[in-house]
Amino acid sequence: MDIYHVWCNLCPGVSDLDFTEDVRRYLGHLEDEGRLSSYRLTRRKLGLGPHSLGEFHIAMEFRDLAHLDGAFRKVARRADPVESFHHAMSSKVTDVTFALYRDFPEATRELGGAPR
Repeated sequence: MDIYHVWCNLCPGVSDLDFTEDVRRYLGHLEDEGRLSSYRLTRRKLGLGPHSLGEFHIAMEFRDLAHLDGAFRKVARRADPVESFHHAMSSKVTDVTFALYRDFPEATRELGGAPR
């Protein structure tokens, strides 16, 4: 799996529950369409964690890079309803940081050979 991570803070005055609903609407729509395998929204607890990463964390799982690319192409069309869902969510956040991680070792990796 490839896991696309987003860390962010909410813009001043934004309700955490409104943001949660917008994430659910946007990513739930993509999940229902098969554009992503699953997602998870989490929030920093007890102030633990690097503040540079933001209070909220979204992890989106994709089968592989082709699956991720398909989701990006769908969103990049900027057509409704996805555009409206994306805008509703993204307009509520600031201090956004992105990362892409993968399961390790990947299923395609040969194990037991010389170090790579």
